[in-house]
Amino acid sequence: MSSTDNDHSGGGTDVLDRELEKLLNDEQIEDGDHDRFSHYVPKNKIVESAMTGKPVRALCGKKWLPGRDPEKFPVCPACKAIYEKLKV
Repeated sequence: MSSTDNDHSGGGTDVLDRELEKLLNDEQIEDGDHDRFSHYVPKNKIVESAMTGKPVRALCGKKWLPGRDPEKFPVCPACKAIYEKLKV
């Protein structure tokens, strides 16, 4: 992908980190809850993970190797909240 793609995945990681820290301080997620949801991850990171085998990091902070069909699970509320704040 080129840097001119409109996927909005470049830069902004400190914004995500600050939003994540604030959200996690405001709303605790119980152990194991992450596995019940689909998570938001930049598309280029999913592709990179598929090619390199490196884990991805969701907006909510969950790190894992993607492998299941995200359509089969509800969207992670923490990821959704962070994504909605970033869209503004």
